[in-house]
Amino acid sequence: MITRSNLAEQLREYQVRSKHDWATVSFFSSTSSNNSRVDVASVILELFMFAFFVFSAVSLYFGYMKLAFVFICMTASVLVCKKITKQIRQNRKSKRRMLLPLSM
Repeated sequence: MITRSNLAEQLREYQVRSKHDWATVSFFSSTSSNNSRVDVASVILELFMFAFFVFSAVSLYFGYMKLAFVFICMTASVLVCKKITKQIRQNRKSKRRMLLPLSM
């Protein structure tokens, strides 16, 4: 049952969560204010994926098939981890939205 005290407590928690201001880092634009540390982590993961892909191509060029396979597997695992964390983040975000009624 929804009571006034429960709504007040949820509102306080929501206000505390929304107060967290993470440092924004912008690699590509100085005017963008939507970046967060999640975006920075995403860019770093994409750079790792690109590096693993390039290393696999170089190892294929020099004839190291096993090493190329390892790099390709690492690239695939980073991609899967990124997709899973994105899905988990979206689920948490939608769950937080459902905590408070729309009138709050």
